[in-house]
Amino acid sequence: MSLVDYAAAARKRVPRLPGIPWQPGLWLAWAVIVLAAFAAFAPGLLTHYSPIEGIAGAQRLAPQAGHWLGTDQLGRDVYTRIIYGASHSLSAALAAVTMGLVVGTGLGVIAGAFAGRVESLLMRFVDVLLSIPSLLLSLTVIILLGFGTVNAAIAVGVASIASFARLARGEVVRIRHTDYVEAAFGSGGTFLAVLWRHILPNSLTAVLAFATLQFGQAILALSTLSFLGYGTPPPVPEWGLLIAEGRNYLSTAWWLTTFPGIVVIAVVLATNRISQQFSGGRV
Repeated sequence: MSLVDYAAAARKRVPRLPGIPWQPGLWLAWAVIVLAAFAAFAPGLLTHYSPIEGIAGAQRLAPQAGHWLGTDQLGRDVYTRIIYGASHSLSAALAAVTMGLVVGTGLGVIAGAFAGRVESLLMRFVDVLLSIPSLLLSLTVIILLGFGTVNAAIAVGVASIASFARLARGEVVRIRHTDYVEAAFGSGGTFLAVLWRHILPNSLTAVLAFATLQFGQAILALSTLSFLGYGTPPPVPEWGLLIAEGRNYLSTAWWLTTFPGIVVIAVVLATNRISQQFSGGRV
């Protein structure tokens, strides 16, 4: 879905009428997000094993009682590492989306509100960012800054700035030419007052819905960077790193990559489903 289509879908919210059957997919998506958030904030309540220290003689145990998702090559409980990995993966994704949202929306609002040369200059910069593949841009930024969770989040955030800026600019331009904004200017409203009271509140709906979608994309991007060795360093239990560490044991310990991969897919699909609900889209 393009940014233009996404903005149009976000503006056309579909209210849920009484009597319509409940949507199990949406409830399941919220359940996945709530469980992931709970694991990120209180991992100690869900497991009593250490995510860093292994158990002697328990290397690469298959899923069984006591180790629901098995153990890795160092005897560490896979379930525990997935639970503790939620805090690293979700917090980094949240930081990346926040950076893209704040900086990108700021650029888009300035470009759409001031127009003229300011808009032309900012949007040419945005076009340059959009012309670079997001993974390549993220790798470039992280190579310049260095490896680590924080730098990976910054790299993913930089890669998402252009998408937020373009969407925000389009929404501001659309709202700026509506009748009620023209009436606000005609009744003596100042530029900043009209921008704050009328343009911003009505143009950020699509941007915030898009941020929900970008959260899932940020998780995928961060997992990709960690899988390639540019993200969170071991032994930190980050989801992408868990998949990378288990790829050498696919033939003998399939659970090392399967279960972290399922978790990543479930969280990303859940955020996409919730984003569709916010934007009024249908599955």
